[in-house]
Amino acid sequence: MTIKRSLLSVPLRLSTLLLVFLLSMSTQVFAVNPDVSDSEEAIAAGKAIFNANCRTCHRLDQKNVGPALRGVSDRHSIEWNKKFIRNSQALIATGDAEAVAIYNEFNQLAMPAHEFLSDDDVMNLLSYIEYGEKVDPAAAAAGGGEGGQVGTGGGIPSEYLTIILAVLVIVLLLILVVLGLIISILTKYLSSQKLDEVDEEFINQKFDFKKLLRSDAFIIIITTLVVAFVAKSGIDQLYTIGVQQGYAPAQPIAFSHQLHAGQYEMQCQYCHTGVEIGKSANIPSANICMNCHAHIQNVGGKEGISPEIQKIYNAVDNNQPIEWVRIHNLPDLAYFNHSQHVAVGGVECQTCHGPIQEMEVVYQHSSLTMGWCIDCHRQTDINSQGNEYYDKLVQLHSESKNALKVKDIGGLECAKCHY
Repeated sequence: MTIKRSLLSVPLRLSTLLLVFLLSMSTQVFAVNPDVSDSEEAIAAGKAIFNANCRTCHRLDQKNVGPALRGVSDRHSIEWNKKFIRNSQALIATGDAEAVAIYNEFNQLAMPAHEFLSDDDVMNLLSYIEYGEKVDPAAAAAGGGEGGQVGTGGGIPSEYLTIILAVLVIVLLLILVVLGLIISILTKYLSSQKLDEVDEEFINQKFDFKKLLRSDAFIIIITTLVVAFVAKSGIDQLYTIGVQQGYAPAQPIAFSHQLHAGQYEMQCQYCHTGVEIGKSANIPSANICMNCHAHIQNVGGKEGISPEIQKIYNAVDNNQPIEWVRIHNLPDLAYFNHSQHVAVGGVECQTCHGPIQEMEVVYQHSSLTMGWCIDCHRQTDINSQGNEYYDKLVQLHSESKNALKVKDIGGLECAKCHY
């Protein structure tokens, strides 16, 4: 029995496989704990909590500083999530296997404690994580949108460009396979027909690999691929210009914020005296160090003078400043005022500088890009309680159903930062 194959059946099946592949590239399916609400109110409340506390380090569907969060209610129990979100370090200290595994996977960067979050806050946060903005990679790459990365300040994330290029290459290969099958079938069909000498010679010609390499089509395809990958690499590099996230230079004295701000719970304002009264936070002088180290000469009760503390004594004796290396740098075209954010806005140091109390060596935690700042201004609520500075602004905003945010008081005006 002879089975006839339709010429159209081959590309049809390959097209179906291609469609399934493309759908699988852009779709991830997670089970969601039934206790997590999918109501719009819970998702909206969770989004506000996420943007205020989590967005710097986390994304919903991709790894960042921390893990991708979508599906966390399926991977871990609700009670475990509550404990980890409120105080991950305490959970890690108990030896919990899941918490320790996450801690080790992400370079032992512990998440700051969020003990101020109530049970309802955590459940709302989980609602946003599971049901919030599910962005298709291709759509996000084409149109950006609210799901864009804060760290890059907008634009097309590198991961999406990689996916787009990979899909284009696969589509091209599938087209070549389909064309090869069509040519093969047509050749067999024509070979069975009565042809003149010229046509028969053309049909039976042998494949010449060298000729293929020299063909215009092959050169165009290879050139296109090379240009595409070079362009992608160039775009990735352009996004990193001026961004020093993770920058951790060696300092003249091995000062430990983990010891001072973490173990001994010293307030940031004690050393950085200008943070509440001026534009700059001030790098502390040796005199401030001597307020304590005139009496503390070593660490942990050790005998003698610590070599690092001796450097402070030398600076004071020689009347020479300690040449600390600046870590957080903004371009000259940008204006930032610490007192406006800390004293007036009530912004915590960790919001921008990360878990500084856990850093043995300080590094730049946030990207500090314009997009990162603008996103914060769009999402941050104004705390106007007991602050007469905002009374008139609250009155003007009273007709709006939405909370008063920084963007509503001029936080997106160009002249605020570029004057």
